[in-house]
Amino acid sequence: MYFSKIKATGSCIPLRTVTNDELANIVETDDEWIKSRTGICQRHVSIGEDTSDLATGTAKMILEKGNINPEDIELIVVATISPDYNVPSVSCIVQKNIGAVNAMAFDISAACSGFVFGMSIADKFIKTGAFKNALVIGSEVLSKHVNWADRSTCVLFGDGSGGAFIERSEKPGVIAEDVMSDGAKGFALTDARCTPSNVFNDVKKVESVEDIKIRMDGKEIFDFATRRIPKSIKKLMEENNITADDIKYIVPHQANERIVKFIAKKLKMPVEKFYLNIYEYGNTSSASIPIALNEMFEKNLLEEGDKIIISGFGGGLTWGSMLIEI
Repeated sequence: MYFSKIKATGSCIPLRTVTNDELANIVETDDEWIKSRTGICQRHVSIGEDTSDLATGTAKMILEKGNINPEDIELIVVATISPDYNVPSVSCIVQKNIGAVNAMAFDISAACSGFVFGMSIADKFIKTGAFKNALVIGSEVLSKHVNWADRSTCVLFGDGSGGAFIERSEKPGVIAEDVMSDGAKGFALTDARCTPSNVFNDVKKVESVEDIKIRMDGKEIFDFATRRIPKSIKKLMEENNITADDIKYIVPHQANERIVKFIAKKLKMPVEKFYLNIYEYGNTSSASIPIALNEMFEKNLLEEGDKIIISGFGGGLTWGSMLIEI
C-alpha cells in the first residue's frame, strides 16, 4: 500500500500589511473592536501581485526547499476563489512560470476548504497509481473581492498563498479524511464579482456598502463551523482509533479566533493544540492552512512521525478534515 507524504511546503505573502488602525480610517471600526471579535491584528494585501504571482512564488519556494526538478512534477492543483482569469487557470499559469512541462494542471473552487479538497484529490491520484507526486497550492488575492466600505467583511480577509508537494511513499502520510459539502446553505457566503488586485491602494475604487462583493451571514457561518468541524475531527479520531493525546497539532482554517476557541471547547481540547496565526494574516481562504503548515515547519514545530489534523470550512458550504502523519 502506498501513501502520499508531504515532502516540502512553501508560502508567498504580499509585503504590504494593512493594520486595524488603517482600516479605521476608511470604515467605522477600531483596533480593539476587530481584535476582540476576530483575533486579527493585521492582514497582508497585494500591491499589484495577482493570484498566480503568489502561487508561483509558493511553488518556487517549495521546489527550492524540496530540491525538486519542475520537470518531475506530474500534477498541479491550485485551490482558489480569486483567479486571475476564468481561463487560463491559475494552475496552468503556475505550470508555465515554473517550467513544469510534464504536469497535468487544474484549479478547484472550494473556498476556505480548498486546500483540504486539493490534498484529497491529489492523494487519490497518487494512491491509485495515476501519478507519483503532486503540487497542491491554495492562493488568494481576496482584496479584489472585498468591499472596503463594508465593515462586516473588510476587516476579515487578507491575501496570500501556501502549498505543499506530496509524493508517493511507503511510509504513512495522508491517513484518512472527512470531506463534505452542504449546497443547501451555500448562500450564507457569496461573492459576485471582482476588481483589480490593487483596489485597496486606490481610494477612488472604494465602493458603497450597497455594492457588496463578498456577502456573509456571520451568524450562520459561525453556527455551521462550530457544529460541523468538531464532528468532522471527532469522526476522524474515532474511525482511526486515536485520541487527542495522539495529535501533535490541529491546523484549522484561520477564519476567526473565536470560532477556533469554540471548536476547541466543544472537543474538550486545549486551544494551545490548535495552531493559530490569524492575528498576522487574517482570513486568506484556501491559503490559510498551507500558510500555517509552512510556518510550523519553519519554526521546527513538526517532526517526522507527528500526527496532525488539518481542517477547513467555508463557502459552498464546504468542510473537510484530514489526518496526516508527517
